[in-house]
Amino acid sequence: MMRSTVRACAFALMILPGCAALPGGGPAPLDTFDLTAYRAEAPGPRRGRTQILVAEPSALKALDGENIVIRTSPGAIEYLGGAQWADRLPRIVQARLVESLQATGRLGGVGKPGEGLAIDYQVIAEIRAFEVRVGGGGRAEVELYVKLLNDRNGVVRAARSFAASAPVVGAGNAGHVDALDRAFAQATQEIVGWVLGSI
Repeated sequence: MMRSTVRACAFALMILPGCAALPGGGPAPLDTFDLTAYRAEAPGPRRGRTQILVAEPSALKALDGENIVIRTSPGAIEYLGGAQWADRLPRIVQARLVESLQATGRLGGVGKPGEGLAIDYQVIAEIRAFEVRVGGGGRAEVELYVKLLNDRNGVVRAARSFAASAPVVGAGNAGHVDALDRAFAQATQEIVGWVLGSI
């Protein structure tokens, strides 16, 4: 089983050296986090000519940014204090889905818009949940609704929702993001297998 890792970006601590130590120097730098791509070769025939474009996922405003969402009740959210994503969450999810599909070794090409692909299929995702729910020790919840579009005729080949969760087992910001990373890895593994089985 793949062990998911969280990469804290050290540059966030380097760009303002000593700033927090100065009187009135402003807030300390935020802990900055990334997500891990699921990397595993997938069994099955290689589709050497099939090329897939992964569009940037859509998301509601609360998830379409660099803030890390904490859900305190069914109708209320907050943001994880002192922490941020390394980029807008949809862009990170897009990049890691591309990497995960590339790592299977079964496709002729996988990329993002503007990379010159002769597209056969598009993976179009909506981020419906990407949050830590407090209570009972905390639990990360990730849900992506994904459509596989035949780019040749505009017909949706398949569509389904992928949901995964993981308990928060570590302390502090890193513990919360690690749980999100593990849930995302589980969902990504399912998405990759589904895409390869649907084309």
